[in-house]
Amino acid sequence: MSKKRNNSYAKKVALPPGSLVHLGKASETGVQLSVITYDADRFERRTVATPAELSALVRPGTVTWLDINGLQDTGLLESIGGAYGIHSLTLEDILNTHQRPKVDFYDNYVYLVLKMIRYDAERNKLDSEQVSLVLLKDMVITFQERPGDVLGPLRQRIERAKGRIRNEGADFLFYSIVDVIIDHYFLCLEDLGEEIEQLEEQALQHPEPGLVPLLQGVKRELLSLRKAVWPLREEIAGLLREEHPLVRTTTIPYLRDLHDHAIAIMDTVESFRDTTSGLLDVYLSSLSYRMNEVMKVLTIIATIFIPLTFIAGIYGMNFEHMPELHLPWAYPAILGVCVVVAGAMLIYFRRKHWL
Repeated sequence: MSKKRNNSYAKKVALPPGSLVHLGKASETGVQLSVITYDADRFERRTVATPAELSALVRPGTVTWLDINGLQDTGLLESIGGAYGIHSLTLEDILNTHQRPKVDFYDNYVYLVLKMIRYDAERNKLDSEQVSLVLLKDMVITFQERPGDVLGPLRQRIERAKGRIRNEGADFLFYSIVDVIIDHYFLCLEDLGEEIEQLEEQALQHPEPGLVPLLQGVKRELLSLRKAVWPLREEIAGLLREEHPLVRTTTIPYLRDLHDHAIAIMDTVESFRDTTSGLLDVYLSSLSYRMNEVMKVLTIIATIFIPLTFIAGIYGMNFEHMPELHLPWAYPAILGVCVVVAGAMLIYFRRKHWL
């Protein structure tokens, strides 16, 4: 019980708003701070130990990306919030790793939280992690629960000056981070789609009781993905509606593209959910069909034996005056009658397409 309570809301009961309490699993490697600074001509990537070291790396005219892995050090996050004017309520939301995706606008920054989701092929399930982004003037801060993310290609693109990101501002970096995370939703859907196809083939050809928990597992994964994507559409729409000075008009078309991606993902999730629900019906129908086939065979066998049982019952009666009992050919004759009756019934069933 105590282990469960460590990550529950019980830790925050009766605390005032803005109290910094970490709700989530602590990173095993501790808190790590990595900094990327760049402009059109220069790129630098370093690891720092304290926020004070960061100020020496920031230069006018450059874009800075501070990536924080691990959220258990509330004192460190409070100092970062104080250094960059991040509201205590925002810091509280960052530490609450059960946060619903949303976007908040403040005078000096934009705060956005979403789920970074990857597909674990070994366990056949989705791995979800909360990522919080803070857009400041010439700076983006990302807060992650643990090391390891899907942003490696973006870092390489910045380092190699591929595309237009090195010539753009912090708002374009903010968009690019969200874009990479959303792109991995498509990859998760591809993996889930392949798993659904395999389950569909199994439901049609080899329906077994073990298929039901597999279908339920896929439905749970789709539900968690839906919970991540549904509010994401709202927060991107909020970015489009809000005319915040930190989001330039040149970045708006890219945000519209993100909104289109979120809608496409949501449509695919709903389609997969319908397919999965239909597969359960297919599985039950397949079981019913197989049961009907078995019952049909058993019924035909029982029907064939009804007249045979009748004949055997007649000649099994212990009456003294039964003339057939004293004839030498009576026994094979009765057996022949049974064979003829059974054969005639089989032919009749075949012509009726019951067999």
